[in-house]
Amino acid sequence: MERRTYLGSLGTVGITSVAGCLGDLLGGDSNPDTILDPPEEEAQHADYSYDTYGEEFPSFSLPDPIAEETVSRDDFVDERPFVITYFYASCPDGMCDQLMQHFRRIQEDAIESGYEDDVGLLAVTFDPDRDTADVLQAYSAERGIEPETGHWHFLRPEDNETAKTVLNESFGLPLSGGKGTSDSGSTNNTSDTGSANETVANESTNESSDADGTEYTFTHSALVQIVNERGIVERAYPKAHDQREAVNTQVMVEDTRTVVGVDE
Repeated sequence: MERRTYLGSLGTVGITSVAGCLGDLLGGDSNPDTILDPPEEEAQHADYSYDTYGEEFPSFSLPDPIAEETVSRDDFVDERPFVITYFYASCPDGMCDQLMQHFRRIQEDAIESGYEDDVGLLAVTFDPDRDTADVLQAYSAERGIEPETGHWHFLRPEDNETAKTVLNESFGLPLSGGKGTSDSGSTNNTSDTGSANETVANESTNESSDADGTEYTFTHSALVQIVNERGIVERAYPKAHDQREAVNTQVMVEDTRTVVGVDE
């Protein structure tokens, strides 16, 4: 297919010119580095610590345990857009499963419509102590995900503490909690950082336990972000686990298609 039918076919001058005209008409709200229109006022999330629209996505470099390679933001900039979310395989209440349903549908559409080589799908685990390559393989099989396609990457930080640092400090995503013990009834539920203005309704506290009784408790957001090939955030969906409150799957698919530049 013709890649980058919008960003790729227009030079920087052309994009700036078009955006300038649109900016005059829309009160200067358009961004010359984005494809999608600015989100509605409620969706701009100005108080959130993570990037929502028109901002450069943070640099990262994380291992993909299934592909046995390291994936970085530089692999995508000037190459193709990517969609990213944050999860853990033992999530007990369906919150992370909903995120994976969004991703599975985007993957299905990409394969069906022939743009699978033009988009990346990145799922970052914040429970790498348990989310090994074998666990992620089984998790994928249970949910109809195809991680060996070349466009899907499970990203796994070195350990849970590193994952918390990466999410909090690099991605700006509030995350607290971790490993505790059922014997004491206590859990490590202290966040290193995070926005004080983060809306509590956008977060969920999940508790799960291993066969040996070790408990894990995470308080985390259900976030999906679309990033264009320039490395600029096009959309952030902070309530992606709840289709009553947030964008539905089809809107995410359509937004992804637009950012990729898929001809209707």
